[in-house]
Amino acid sequence: PMSTLTDNAAVRVDRDGPAARIVLDRSEKRNALSLEVMRELLATLRSAAAEPDVRAIVLEGAGPAFSAGHDLSEMVGRDLAFYQRLFEVCTELMEAIHRLPQPVIAKVEGIATAAGCQLVAACDLAVAADTARFATPGVKIGLFCSTPMVPLSRAIGRKRALDMLLTGRAIDASTALDWGLVNRVVPASELEHEVSELVEAIARSSPLTVGIGKEAFYAQIELDEHRAYDLTKAVMAMNAGAGDAQEGICAFLEKRAPTWQGR
Repeated sequence: PMSTLTDNAAVRVDRDGPAARIVLDRSEKRNALSLEVMRELLATLRSAAAEPDVRAIVLEGAGPAFSAGHDLSEMVGRDLAFYQRLFEVCTELMEAIHRLPQPVIAKVEGIATAAGCQLVAACDLAVAADTARFATPGVKIGLFCSTPMVPLSRAIGRKRALDMLLTGRAIDASTALDWGLVNRVVPASELEHEVSELVEAIARSSPLTVGIGKEAFYAQIELDEHRAYDLTKAVMAMNAGAGDAQEGICAFLEKRAPTWQGR
């Protein structure tokens, strides 16, 4: 049974077994990421991550869109300080997703554009309905998608990212899959099942181990190979001595199921 942790105007969160389901719930605005919504989402992500039995976080949008990006109605005639605050909070949100110990899964139906596309790119995993579409159309309205390009270019590479950024054209779900923006594409009717399977696969492992691995992944990904090995060999040595690793190794050798302690 689902139980609501908090109930904000624009961001809803439900507990669903080992997952926290965070829903952008402003369908009439196509789940636009206003400053207030981003602050709410950031606080909601952090409070969900702090729940000891939350093993994965699923992020989705209510209604036909995942998210259409920034709320343009609040971006008219503001001062520089407002714009700086807006993109500061947006960046904090995207970086927080990588810093949370639990995997964050984007569940995408409909469009994910501009900062909405950035949000999908920033999530650890993404599952999309075959009707989903992705775009960074800022160039068309005179505001280039410069912050969205950060996780986008890292997910799909330079030429593909520049194609999206310079033309503003949308790509369909199968292209997003081919380019590596999403992990899986399924018919909308199977989206929930696909997400649940990912959550269950993650929840079978030790939460300590998953957290160690996720942190190490983002720490090593921008390093050259030698430095990446320097970092990860130290992480593995520390991980090997942890109770859950010792339990997992012994369980494997004894052909039994492990019992995780989360330490």
